[in-house]
Amino acid sequence: MIEAGAATRVRVVGIGCHPGQLTGEAREAIAGCDYVIAADKGPGDPLLALRRAICDDLGVELVAVPDPPRDRDDPADYDGAVLDWHDARAAAYGSVIASRPGTVGFLVWGDPAFYDSTIRVVDRLAVERGLEYDVLPGVSALSLLAARHRVVLHEVGRPVLVTTGRRLADEVAAGHDNLVVMLDGRLQATTLEGEWDIWWGANLGSPHEELVSGRLTSVVGDIQVARARAKDADGWVMDTYLLRRR
Repeated sequence: MIEAGAATRVRVVGIGCHPGQLTGEAREAIAGCDYVIAADKGPGDPLLALRRAICDDLGVELVAVPDPPRDRDDPADYDGAVLDWHDARAAAYGSVIASRPGTVGFLVWGDPAFYDSTIRVVDRLAVERGLEYDVLPGVSALSLLAARHRVVLHEVGRPVLVTTGRRLADEVAAGHDNLVVMLDGRLQATTLEGEWDIWWGANLGSPHEELVSGRLTSVVGDIQVARARAKDADGWVMDTYLLRRR
């Protein structure tokens, strides 16, 4: 049941990796929201600042909600830890939605389809509160990586697997040899055997983005230096790369 005064519509909007990548459709959707909910991960949160800048530009109020804690130190039950975190986020956002009428937006960095929890959290809210919601795509880190390196992510007539750093070794062992890897803070590609080419990027879309490509064994040092440079410049680092067996 919808609570009195509660929001009745939610819009999940992909905002790309830089304010300049905001599509016309996304701008119109955000401008039509009564307010935007955003996770606040603490002082100096760069993604909260990005969302706030977009909202200020479009004249929409941003409601910052402290992000629930999450065990990120490789918990024994990884999936369970993520689900608990999603439930906590849904509860925190639900309390805001219950007290504020109108259309609420969630601004997703990159594209909501890739390794982001917002759709799953909003789906929980929709079931619990009888809300309607829609999703608008954004420019993904995958698309931006391919564009920056001027490559096609797959070879002719061949697939590409999108995975995470923590699953990379298992996927390679299963026979995959053309992969896009996200969320790899430990650069797991350096542990692989065999000959690989890599197209790597960090903080894509930011003024301090870094790009490195070449034979993996030859450019590992360059990637590590570039990664440290990106972190020093932005205070955070998020890298994505295409990995292909030679």
